[in-house]
Amino acid sequence: MLGWRRFGPYHHARADAVRGRLPLVTVELSPVDKVYAWDRVEAADREHRTVIDGDPDTVPTGVLRERVFTLLDDLSPGVVAVPGWSGHLARYMLLWGMERGIPRIVMSASNRHDMPRSWWGEAVKRRVVSRFQAGLVGGRHGRAYLKALGIPDSAIFDGYDVVDNDHFAAPSADALSEVQRQAPARPFFLTSARFIEKKNLPGLVAAYAAYRALAGDAAAWDLVILGDGPLRDAIVAKCQALDVAPFVTLPGFKQYPELPAWYARAGCFLLGSTTEQWGLVVNEAMAAGLPVIVSDRCGCAADLVEPGRNGFTLDPLDTQGWAAAMHRVAHADADRARMAALSREIIAKWGPARFADGLAKAVEVARQAKVEAASGLDRALLGALARR
Repeated sequence: MLGWRRFGPYHHARADAVRGRLPLVTVELSPVDKVYAWDRVEAADREHRTVIDGDPDTVPTGVLRERVFTLLDDLSPGVVAVPGWSGHLARYMLLWGMERGIPRIVMSASNRHDMPRSWWGEAVKRRVVSRFQAGLVGGRHGRAYLKALGIPDSAIFDGYDVVDNDHFAAPSADALSEVQRQAPARPFFLTSARFIEKKNLPGLVAAYAAYRALAGDAAAWDLVILGDGPLRDAIVAKCQALDVAPFVTLPGFKQYPELPAWYARAGCFLLGSTTEQWGLVVNEAMAAGLPVIVSDRCGCAADLVEPGRNGFTLDPLDTQGWAAAMHRVAHADADRARMAALSREIIAKWGPARFADGLAKAVEVARQAKVEAASGLDRALLGALARR
């Protein structure tokens, strides 16, 4: 059984790849999500169950626990693949597996560097994570973190953070026509993110302004920022303060079917987050054949970006470094066609099939592992965490 807090198009692509490899039931906590405004996508040719239809934040934790346990008892899965270790669904799936003696796989995009960590928090986390029999991670940083949390290297597999590469390589004619109407006529850099602090969009605007000073107004590319969120006004104000507002386009949040056309029109993709577990937008951009400039604090950077070949990795706070990299891709000695081809070559190995392969291997290991019964401490700890 494969569970996520909410199934968006990215989750369905991974689950559909698994369907031909393993018997599969998918479970989501709720189709209601305050973070991502994806249109609802129905599962096709696969048993899919929902714990509740409404906002889970309005449901008492005891009721959520009962509903998760009732649903899992009804489905009676042989192995559960759990979405991390935080959040109600993850903790109740883990607790249910421990209570019923069912093997558990933790699916995690986390790494040691994606946020500040305390010794006591990590001690609690090690106790929780040690109750899984196998792990599925994004890449090398995720593997190192799960090892540090107590899962043996031989029980950790990668492929968690993938997208449907074919989708992003093939924009529809209608979407291309709409982008042609909204996008700048000049070549442009593209980024796509929620407008929240960790995405560092004001910092990216500052780097873009520095790039324009290097390139000159006549030659400089524009910047397109897809997304929305609470910092929209701050981003607009930053553009105005740096006199780049006429060259920055903010088309808003775009749904999954619209995204490939924006990538197809762009010249280079940027992701300047100060912290990022992975960064699936980089997968998307590479599938569309773009050079990428990526913060070295993004989990994907170590696995997907080959500096100087398909892009560059930089400290997200190095404004002049970003400006120079942007100038190099747009105007200097970078061979964008070669970089684009290498992006496609690299990301071809990181599609839904990799997720299915990794999960299948994790299931095999989890089934062969010793599954210990839940102790009183485990029940108390997970129960307390789930009530937070």
